[in-house]
Amino acid sequence: MLLAGKRENIDERRFLSGKMTLKSMLLLCILLPGLAAAAGIEKFDPIPIRAIYPPVKPHSSADEALASGHVANEYFKMAKPASKPWRIAFLFPHMKDPYWIGCSYGVISEARRLGVAADIFPAEGYDDLIGQLREMDEAIASRYDAIVISPVSMTANNASIAKARKFGIPVFELANDSTSDDLTTKVTTSLKDMGIDAARWVIEDARRRGLRSINIALLPGPLDAGWVKGEVEGTLDEAKRAPIKINIVDIEYGDSDRILQARLAAQLIARYGKELDYIIGCTGCAPAARLPINEAKLDRKIRVVAYDLTREIADLIERGEIQAAADTKAVSQARVVLDSAVNFLEGRTRKPPDTILIRLGLVDQSNYASYPFDTSIGPKRCIPVLSYAPKGMK
Repeated sequence: MLLAGKRENIDERRFLSGKMTLKSMLLLCILLPGLAAAAGIEKFDPIPIRAIYPPVKPHSSADEALASGHVANEYFKMAKPASKPWRIAFLFPHMKDPYWIGCSYGVISEARRLGVAADIFPAEGYDDLIGQLREMDEAIASRYDAIVISPVSMTANNASIAKARKFGIPVFELANDSTSDDLTTKVTTSLKDMGIDAARWVIEDARRRGLRSINIALLPGPLDAGWVKGEVEGTLDEAKRAPIKINIVDIEYGDSDRILQARLAAQLIARYGKELDYIIGCTGCAPAARLPINEAKLDRKIRVVAYDLTREIADLIERGEIQAAADTKAVSQARVVLDSAVNFLEGRTRKPPDTILIRLGLVDQSNYASYPFDTSIGPKRCIPVLSYAPKGMK
């Protein structure tokens, strides 16, 4: 029944391209048809951002643009509905963890509100550059009005982005960073601040516990992904400034696949055992560390902190199995990038910013009850919908 033939329902082939079964994906998130309206997501409050305007350093990351461009602290207001059903393609790296499910929720619910068509094409992971390049070629050939890419690589997607621009298709960037100069606008966060905020929470927590020295291991994700570089740099910088001794004992890189990350976490625990005080990990990495920690009976010794927030991580924080998470506000990023694309296509934006950085949040048990989760993650019960078109559109 869930795979019925409506366009906005799940396309089984593309759903399974994330190498997840329907049953396992259902455990993560459920987005029922029409849930956006039922949940009252016809509008959203203005979103705090830092808008970065040219000139910026050529071939720069978002954080380098932050350092070189003109920065304005603004609030992003939701776009007016579109005058026509623009077709917009979204190229995701995968659908293997709840972060991208949150992004898909933001995309599809906002597409419904705006009255535009949105198609999400996930690759099979951060090691599937060829797959994402193929999806870009297909989106260009299909003559989408705009393309939004979450690149798997900091540099390897640049040529394909330039190709889309050559064909007159504006390309926007969501969440993952790159050094492309052919983008219309990037929508992300300060990826370095992700690392700073997560490390700062760890340091403050250690001080509250009276610790003068701590050992931290990092599970940041795939080596070549732009967000990984930023979060690691931020963590290392904050560790250098800490008022206590911080030992980054190991950094294990790898795709955010749950099985791989559990294996990496088990290797860290086998290597360092009781010497380890904290593990900081990405959205697919931090939850994966819980099982090997529990199996080693070190759940009272090793604390886990996440670089970002998903519905799964929020539930683990509530249960005390993950202590805290920085929050890049995935749903807000998805709304802002789609609204930015529609405003551009409608001719409402004369000079779009080079980069839009969504302001970060941070959640732990102290603010869990009052935290605005609707700006960050999808509803508790939903399945990812990868395609939507307004009624009557062929």
